[in-house]
Amino acid sequence: MKRYLLLSIGAVFFSSCLGVSADITIKADGSGKIALEYRVSQALESIGRLDGNEKMPAVPAGRIDFERTVSRIPGLKLSRYSSKEIRSDSGSKDLVTKVTLDFKDTSALLAFLDSTGSRAAMVQEGQGALLRLNLLDTSDGVSNPDLLSLLREVSNGYELGITLNLPKNAVLTTIPASIPPAKLVSGGKKVSFTMDMGELLSLKDGLTLEIRW
Repeated sequence: MKRYLLLSIGAVFFSSCLGVSADITIKADGSGKIALEYRVSQALESIGRLDGNEKMPAVPAGRIDFERTVSRIPGLKLSRYSSKEIRSDSGSKDLVTKVTLDFKDTSALLAFLDSTGSRAAMVQEGQGALLRLNLLDTSDGVSNPDLLSLLREVSNGYELGITLNLPKNAVLTTIPASIPPAKLVSGGKKVSFTMDMGELLSLKDGLTLEIRW
């Protein structure tokens, strides 16, 4: 499953059975905030135990996980955390968690989005900037096709949504360029990407977002 983990946000992994909405605001001085909401299905825990790791939590994302993450990243502050269990339209129970974090600069933002430095990067381009987010990496192939097929099936109905509010007009593009199931707002001070998790896991060529402003 690790080959198909998406962009990690602190201790939260964008994996299947997980709906994620990340609203990121970046100010002209590089500071800003992240408003994160994610929804975990009970099915996620069951699938996470298929490899025998019953004692390992499927998604280590409680308040204490965020507090530990914040303590390790200079310039990052946890300003809001809430979590509650709700019943989905299908009748199953989901855990919905909302988190707001303030970051002092883009270094803190990048460290939170991806502690490894391989999935999130920002570079200066003249007077502007380029933010690159690698959401899905399929470069090393599929180690367990049956498990991946199951993950796709139970992920249908959960979405990944990323919104960026920027200090000036931006352009959002995807690699590969054509992704029919995705919803894009590709230009303006507010750009966004939304896609069903099941559809996302079905992409054979991976997925990267590039945002220039």
